[in-house]
Formats: sequence, C-alpha cells, structure tokens
Amino acid sequence: MTTDRRALLADAAIAVLADEGMRGLTHRAVDRAAAVPPGTTSAYLRTRKALLTALVGRLVELDQAELQALGEATPLPRSTEELTHQIAAFTRLRLTGEGRRRSLARYACTVESARDPELRAILVPRANAGRDAVEMFLAAHGVADVEGRTLTLLACIDGLVFDRLVAGGEVPRGDIRGLVTAALRKPPHD
Repeated sequence: MTTDRRALLADAAIAVLADEGMRGLTHRAVDRAAAVPPGTTSAYLRTRKALLTALVGRLVELDQAELQALGEATPLPRSTEELTHQIAAFTRLRLTGEGRRRSLARYACTVESARDPELRAILVPRANAGRDAVEMFLAAHGVADVEGRTLTLLACIDGLVFDRLVAGGEVPRGDIRGLVTAALRKPPHD
C-alpha cells in the first residue's frame, strides 16, 4: 500500500471512530469518509484488526509529531506557573478541533487495547520533546525519580483531558497547578 493511500485511509478511520464510535468503524464507513470507491479500504486493510492497527499507528504518528513540534517550539519552563501554562495550552489542543477528534479516537483505541496486546504495544507512551521538557523541569527542581514522576504527572493530565472530553469545558488551571506542585513534592519519609 502506498504511504499516501495508507495515511488517507487511516486519517479517515480516525475521523469515523471519533464521529461514530467503535461500532461505526467499518470498512464501508472509512471508504465514504476517505471519498474512495467502495471496497478500497477492505482491499488495503482486509480485516478489522488490520484497520485498527493502521488507525492506531497513524494516531501515534500524528500525536508524536505534534508533541515533538510543541516541545521544540516552546521554551523550557522555569517555574511551576510556566509549566502549568504550557500544559494548559496543550490540554486545550487536545480538547478542540482535530485534537478533540484524535483524543476521542485515542481513548476508544485505548479501551480496545485492553483486549489487544498488539494495539497496546503501539499505544505505549514514547519519548518526545514535550515529555523531555517535563523531565528536564522536574530534574532542575531536584525531583529524584524524574521518569516516574513525569509518567505519573502526564497520566494524571491525560485523565483530566479524558474527564473534560466527556463532561465538556476546559481543564481547570488550578487542577493542573496542583498536579505540577504534587510532582515537585518530596516523598514523605517512611
């Protein structure tokens, strides 16, 4: 399959999944969304599993490119307030426009990956400039377990995005600030 055709079909599959949910994700629906002749998607991606795998791969590719570009374009945060501001801007991207559609598709695929180890392996969080910026911020502030705290902070932010995706509205800045502050806190002595 050509790369352009693969991207076209995967992008259409993301749109179908975001708009119609997992039940609406069919080869025919992707054909319609991609404006290709009937049977094109099933000719390239014969099974539902192949369709989902292509969709998830494309979703990760788009997300990684976005996170890399954001991380490279944004100065390293120096304060809790700067990191809070940057994370708030990121959450707005995930809750509006194409970011919202990708978020809806990502969460549907995440639930599906609970039963599919191959999808789960594709969705594993990856290094990128955005994540690196959070790690560098935490390291500069003396956090001992930088990688663990970064993953926890980003997982919590992801949960707030999911909540707002379902309930509507923006992620409250105070919630983000609280999570950043918690990530900086020294662990209690046992």
